[in-house]
Amino acid sequence: MKFSQLVKIRHSVRKYKNTPVEKEKLLQILEAARLAPSAVNFQPWHFIVVTRPESLSMLHTTYRRDWFRTAPAVILACADHSESWKRNHDGKDSADMDVAIAVDHLTLQAAEMGIGTCWVCNFNTQKCAEMLRLPGHIEPVVMIPVGYPEENKIPEKKRKPLDDIIHWEAF
Repeated sequence: MKFSQLVKIRHSVRKYKNTPVEKEKLLQILEAARLAPSAVNFQPWHFIVVTRPESLSMLHTTYRRDWFRTAPAVILACADHSESWKRNHDGKDSADMDVAIAVDHLTLQAAEMGIGTCWVCNFNTQKCAEMLRLPGHIEPVVMIPVGYPEENKIPEKKRKPLDDIIHWEAF
């Protein structure tokens, strides 16, 4: 599949079949995240894969949406602030950007395989960190529900026109 087609079919899936995603496919999806670029190649990320019903039930308490409960797996992408690169002149931490790049690779790989994903950032990160016993320097950044989409319909993407977002030479 061409990249231009892949970015058009990738969308947020909010309804999943009750079919587990095979471990080999989860590993292939995670390999795409592992290969993502990061600032100074520090790779300040960790991924926690949750598939057991009792563990999923715990995660459901951090983000209470009915559709979220339909996903047979959730990948929690975390930033490791002890390993991330910090910009010298202002201390900006690259961890969130690096994790976002890795998650984008992950979601595109899943889409190519016919597996749905959705970025979930509006969750109780403190509760999630406690439940999954994350050390203090590891921050939960995004939960990605993963599963086979209930519907094969690809929604129309609503995006701003290029002229509204591109500036040449200066703002």
